[in-house]
Amino acid sequence: MLFKDIIGQEATKRQLRQAVREGRIPHAQLFTGISGIGKLQLALAYAQYLNCPHRTEEDSCGTCPTCLQYQHLQHPDLHFVFPIVGSDEVCDNFLEPWRKIILEQHYFDLDDWHEALGIENKQSMIYEKESGEILHKLSLKAYGDGYKIMIIWQPEKMNASSANKLLKILEEPAPKTVFILVSEHPEKLLSTIQSRVQTILIPRLETETIAAALQQKGISSSQAHDIARIANGSYLAALKKANETAENQQELSDFIALFRDAYTVGVLQDPQKKYDSLKRLKQWSLEMAGIGREKQKHFLQYAQQQVRENYIRNMAQPELNYQLEAEREFSVKFAPFIHNGNVEAIMNQLDLAERQIEQNGNAKMIFFDLCLQMIVLIKKPKI
Repeated sequence: MLFKDIIGQEATKRQLRQAVREGRIPHAQLFTGISGIGKLQLALAYAQYLNCPHRTEEDSCGTCPTCLQYQHLQHPDLHFVFPIVGSDEVCDNFLEPWRKIILEQHYFDLDDWHEALGIENKQSMIYEKESGEILHKLSLKAYGDGYKIMIIWQPEKMNASSANKLLKILEEPAPKTVFILVSEHPEKLLSTIQSRVQTILIPRLETETIAAALQQKGISSSQAHDIARIANGSYLAALKKANETAENQQELSDFIALFRDAYTVGVLQDPQKKYDSLKRLKQWSLEMAGIGREKQKHFLQYAQQQVRENYIRNMAQPELNYQLEAEREFSVKFAPFIHNGNVEAIMNQLDLAERQIEQNGNAKMIFFDLCLQMIVLIKKPKI
């Protein structure tokens, strides 16, 4: 990966290049920021730049044997750790799909990785066994004169045993070894790990930067700017909005179904309509329970975003709204029911459901309870 191939992030690129040129190479760094802004790409470009024997002031040479191995993610001193499924497995068993998703998609998130592995209905983790693999790899003699690089993607997915063993490795690193932790939720890391890494906060991408990248993919200027604005600094989010997959449409459909039937049960007086809507909510909760935990969490995050957008819409300041056309159409009638009398409670219930799903709670009970809570909250009066 070359720095020039990464979208935006010019300040961070300069910071990393300067550190290499001046010989200030921390043994452990934490690249953190929201999803889809190029954290992993920066880690790869930094690792290649660090070991390229013919690097320039601006980038790796891109043509030497070291660069060619890095660009195929096959350099013997480049190692990866990432979430997988199966406590008896190690990351090396999944290197083929890992390399494929990086080289083909470039920008991806945990949901995309799960889809690549075919484990959409399971939760991945970095297991204790991986710590032994890390120790073994770092004990081997380096292939060349450069650095051994260990990139840990989503380190917050380490289980307790794995995290504690990593801490010991960070306390006594091998010479010329560099750890790069690429995290979206560093607050979930052990505080002792956080204190032993140099944190580099990767900022959100600028709207114009994302729009320009989208236009290079053939998207019109006006549409590219609309999508870039909605993406809120994430190129990956912009790509997903641009593709407008069936999954995106399904999330809006599920959101509408939840609140339309909650409104009918909670507000309308017709007993038959109430009964029919309650039956649909029960069926909705059963269907949501069957889509897999990662998709469940993603929907609950989406629902929180839409509740926020509908609340903001009542302020009559369209520049503060970030919605697609179909979402705006529903919000025209729905927004008045999200107000200062219930918005905080609704958001809290959606957040609670997300946390319960993440903790492997019973999805049927969680989603049906969410339905019941929405019935009560949708009819609360304004304050």
